[in-house]
Amino acid sequence: MRFSLSSGTLFTFPLPKAFEMAKAAGFDGLELIINQEFQRVNSRALIRELAAIHPIHSIHAPFMILDGWGGPVEMLQRSVDLADEAGVGLVNFHPPSWLGFELRYWRWLYKIFDFQKEVGREQVLVTLENMPWVGNFKINPHILSVTQKMVEFISERNLYLTFDTTHLGSGKTNFINDFYTFYNSGRIRNIHFSDYGHGREHLIPGHGILPLTRFLNHLSQTNYDGFFTLELSPHEFPRDETLIVEMLSEIRAFLVRETTTP
Repeated sequence: MRFSLSSGTLFTFPLPKAFEMAKAAGFDGLELIINQEFQRVNSRALIRELAAIHPIHSIHAPFMILDGWGGPVEMLQRSVDLADEAGVGLVNFHPPSWLGFELRYWRWLYKIFDFQKEVGREQVLVTLENMPWVGNFKINPHILSVTQKMVEFISERNLYLTFDTTHLGSGKTNFINDFYTFYNSGRIRNIHFSDYGHGREHLIPGHGILPLTRFLNHLSQTNYDGFFTLELSPHEFPRDETLIVEMLSEIRAFLVRETTTP
């Protein structure tokens, strides 16, 4: 496995600083979330600058409105273009929100019959991410929230998966059986790893209620060789940069230890 750090984990720092800190903490590379720093700049030049600091393993298409980037379809396609030009092998994106009435995006998604050919152009792996349950009534506001239906969709349309532990765990604390359903489909190419508890997502492992050590032990028994991305909330860390790097380094050591088969 290649261990990445999501740039969103260090969202409170400028991207170049976040890349330097991920490198110092020992991560193999990063998942770059396209955020507000990509507005009104030369995106290609910014990605080259970041990649010169530390490798970019994957790109997360924007999930917020960015000036000049268009809607969800255009943001995904532009992210794939950037990844292709920069030699980044994977782009992740979120499914449409039925609660947000993303009907145009929804219709577009179901018009694609082969995502790797039509969207990734067989150069960039395209992955869809499973999404969380939110609110007091535990509603998932996105389509394809049922594990089996998502497996059927991605299998039929040659789409890969980014499996997010905190997102699935927000609706089902014991999510390991669902993980195996996804894993057995052969479609997982990226894992987003973090804890969940008491309505809060992307917690440091051990700060929530998910069986993450057991999940890691199960993962070590599989043949998974894709990306493993630590994706934590910036609010989980102190303000001191040195302490943050030390904490990230310790978490990475834990991940390596628990996923290494004796």
